[in-house]
Amino acid sequence: MKNKADLIDEIAKSAGLPKSTATVAFNAIFASITKSLAKGEVVNVSSFGKFEVRQRAARKGVSPREVTKEIRIPAVKVARFRAGKGLKQAVR
Repeated sequence: MKNKADLIDEIAKSAGLPKSTATVAFNAIFASITKSLAKGEVVNVSSFGKFEVRQRAARKGVSPREVTKEIRIPAVKVARFRAGKGLKQAVR
């Protein structure tokens, strides 16, 4: 499993950048995606995938403390990612 530090190391090596510059670029990309999603915008990265915000409807659930009681789970916004054609083919 790769983590953030591993990805930054790979970016620095493949782009021939210092690690500090690669870190700034990495953080800027994800901050930009996060800000766009917070505004409700769709972020589409060609042949990689699409990030979007969807509304999850309110629903009924079961209380974990008392399984005989029903609880109401409120509606919530969630971030979704849908893999693009290029990513799907690379994984196969």
